[in-house]
Amino acid sequence: MLTKNTPTGQLNFLMPGLRDQLRAKHPIYILTGKINWQIFEDAFSGLYSPDFGSPAKPIRLMVSLLILKHLRDVSDESIVEQWEENAYYQYFSGMDIFTPGPPCAASELVHFRNRIGENGIELIFKESIRVNGKDGQEQDITADTTVQEKNITFPTDSKLHVKIINKCVGIAEREGVTLRQTYTFTVKELRQAGRFRSHPKNRKKALAADRKLKTIAGRLVRELERKLPEHTLAFHRPKLDLFKKVLEQSKDSKNKIYSIHEPHVQCISKGKEHKKYEFGSKVSVLVTQNTGVIVGALNMEGNPYDGHTLEPALGQYKKIQGKMPRSVTADKGYRGVNKIEEAQIHIPKPPSKQATKYQKQKARKRFGRRAAVEPVISHLKQDYRLSRNYYSGIKGDNINVMLSAAAMNFKRMINIWTENPDSFLAFLKYTLIQLSYKFYFPQSRSAIVRSNRSWAFDLNIANLTF
Repeated sequence: MLTKNTPTGQLNFLMPGLRDQLRAKHPIYILTGKINWQIFEDAFSGLYSPDFGSPAKPIRLMVSLLILKHLRDVSDESIVEQWEENAYYQYFSGMDIFTPGPPCAASELVHFRNRIGENGIELIFKESIRVNGKDGQEQDITADTTVQEKNITFPTDSKLHVKIINKCVGIAEREGVTLRQTYTFTVKELRQAGRFRSHPKNRKKALAADRKLKTIAGRLVRELERKLPEHTLAFHRPKLDLFKKVLEQSKDSKNKIYSIHEPHVQCISKGKEHKKYEFGSKVSVLVTQNTGVIVGALNMEGNPYDGHTLEPALGQYKKIQGKMPRSVTADKGYRGVNKIEEAQIHIPKPPSKQATKYQKQKARKRFGRRAAVEPVISHLKQDYRLSRNYYSGIKGDNINVMLSAAAMNFKRMINIWTENPDSFLAFLKYTLIQLSYKFYFPQSRSAIVRSNRSWAFDLNIANLTF
């Protein structure tokens, strides 16, 4: 049930609220006033029952926790703990006074993400672009793809077979099925035999252990199919079919399964020398060419060719911005695509003999700016939780990409406010100090800033008090 907002009125005439206590120039304080929170209330209110169930947490509180989580690169549990300690986080979430205690259970963030779905997360991403103002409306954009890795171990056949054995034993225990043997100690010995397989003396023993593990896994799957009751077998049939597919696949099989709990994970090679293969999903990123605002972040199912990712990525851009971009600059991985609707696609290629010097310089500058998308992707991975995705399923892949991009867009404005929060006021203060020095100390030239020096480089003088 959606909680009804009750007017608080005057809280305490002796103690001001957070709005008056906190520093108004703090970037989180400024960001709180820039975000249009009402659009989230209007969009998500229909997802709650008006008069059924226990009262839910406020929508603004849950949206702010999702933003802060990716903004600070922490887990659900950590952001709930930090919220209790940070007054700016509480003001950002719509609190009027400092509130001791956690805002909610960490699991409620999971339920809220599932409730609003991908469309709700896309609305947060759209708002992050709007906060950037005209910088997010640039018509020339850059496209590139990357991989967000799933939170799975490096897949090997022996690891998958051991997981199948453990899950089969777990199903038998839950359903009350007595197995002929659980192979607990046998599996432990075989896993030890599989160690140090790169040594020539251990290679033969390790390969034999791998074959034995596969045999045991298939034996347990077939035993469960024989002994489980019909109605119970129908419930576990999808899992057992997945186990059988893993056991049947070989080194050269297509559409291989690399994880039992995340079977949709793909093996993607991006040509990196330090990391030849990555296991996750492909992501398309669109960035404005000159201002660096992320205007597109879309997860792709499977492992499509880069050129095939551009059309759905521009579809998301059009859905958010309401129009197509003027031009898209991409690398040679997008070859084969020249134009999508009215958007012109620019791919590096040798200049034609008829090209003028101006045209060559313009193309060189355009493709030089294309490289700016690489650090954007790097920051998304290192600072905003795109390097490893902890959300489950394909839906979790889509949500993680857009939340990471939204957090980086918000952080871009935070950095701008942090570097120069009130440049105009500082300029006025600087000018008054200059005039006062000239009036009171007309002979003291050492205290006066030289006229040919820009005021922006001497803002440290403007911070003096007089």
